[in-house]
Amino acid sequence: MRPRAMSQQILTVLEYMEKEKGIPRTEMARTISEAIVFAAQKSVNAGQSLEVSINPKTGALKAYALLTAVDSVGDTGREIHIQRAQEEDPKIKLGDTVRREIDPVVLGRIAAQAARYAISQGVREHERTRVTGQYERHVGKIVSGTVIRKEIHESRFSGKPPMTDFVVSVDGTEGILAQRDVIPGEEFRVGHGVRALLVGLSSGGFGPMLTLSRTSPRFVAALLQLEISELADGTVEVVRMVRDAGYRTKIAVRSRDPRVDPVGACVGSHGIRIKNVIKELSGEKIDVMAYSDDLPKFFQEALRPAVPQNVQVDNANQRIRFEVPESDLALVIGRGGKNARLTSRLLNWRLDIATASSGQVKFDISLQRAVETLSERIGLPVDCAARLTAIGITTPDALDGVTVSDLVDAGLEMKDAVAALDAYKNYKKSREKGAGDEGAEEGQGAA
Repeated sequence: MRPRAMSQQILTVLEYMEKEKGIPRTEMARTISEAIVFAAQKSVNAGQSLEVSINPKTGALKAYALLTAVDSVGDTGREIHIQRAQEEDPKIKLGDTVRREIDPVVLGRIAAQAARYAISQGVREHERTRVTGQYERHVGKIVSGTVIRKEIHESRFSGKPPMTDFVVSVDGTEGILAQRDVIPGEEFRVGHGVRALLVGLSSGGFGPMLTLSRTSPRFVAALLQLEISELADGTVEVVRMVRDAGYRTKIAVRSRDPRVDPVGACVGSHGIRIKNVIKELSGEKIDVMAYSDDLPKFFQEALRPAVPQNVQVDNANQRIRFEVPESDLALVIGRGGKNARLTSRLLNWRLDIATASSGQVKFDISLQRAVETLSERIGLPVDCAARLTAIGITTPDALDGVTVSDLVDAGLEMKDAVAALDAYKNYKKSREKGAGDEGAEEGQGAA
């Protein structure tokens, strides 16, 4: 190829790379030059030192042989006699490097092949740098894209059906959503929009790729942060989370602000916040509960709405043995034992579950309901309401006419007795006020 034609081709490549790929001309020209030198020194100019330069503006390619000035030539490919060198430049001294221009055509086809290779490698390297710089800070966050193709390949395990991976375009960069990272039962068609967690960057066959997942527990956490401002600003934090993708996610949360109910903040009014996340997860159930450092209390929360009975904690082996009514057994264990395994992982304790006797269960459930009713109706903490039910006070009206000393004599602490009666007085006043308001309205209607 003639030098002018070669320069024109190089210039066309430089212009295209700069316009379409965003690779600066100087960077691409340097990459091509280095590739030509490397290839030439391995083939037609083996053993010779070369220098190749490309003018980024014109595409003109110049090549030079680098020779060392010596007083006795032993290798004509790398050395030049000092007298001959000084004929060209009197300033040359022994040991200096002489740049002797050579015709680029001498480099032959190897130059064209090297240029093509350099262009390909340059594009890959530029893409890798661009993708890394653009997406590295987004690892662990949710990205949105469009499915552009499916890749079907044989499973590594004999007898298993083929695996289908989805290639997703995220702002022009390809990402891979492998079948193992797709929620069971989900199917995406080409052209479908999809949201997923960016879990990392990988090197694909055609350049850098984004690694995506919809099954990671962190995907649920990221979705919750998008929906729940209290999670995003740190007022509420996720302490523990376990997930069986497509079946259920269990989340234990706590609040850094005593005025904020962590569970209520996550669920939202009428469950709207959590419903949006469940919809994105294709109907996967989400259990949100209050975290507590007190294991028995946290255990009770983790099993709701079931009520565990005869709980025995084996600290040495980190096991909890308990009973539940037969009607709650399926709920606690779950399909194929999945719910029990998730609860065990959430607590980080082994669970031994048995069926409680029906008579004892009915009594204990009634007692638990009495505690909850008393707590809700007069606004008492659950633990204080439990102490009241333990001494036989199971309804608000049972406190009518009772004194602080009566409750203390029955076994309550002074602070609990005072709190209970104050709460009852407020409850009674609000009820009387409500009755008075109703009577007034009836009088107005009669008039």
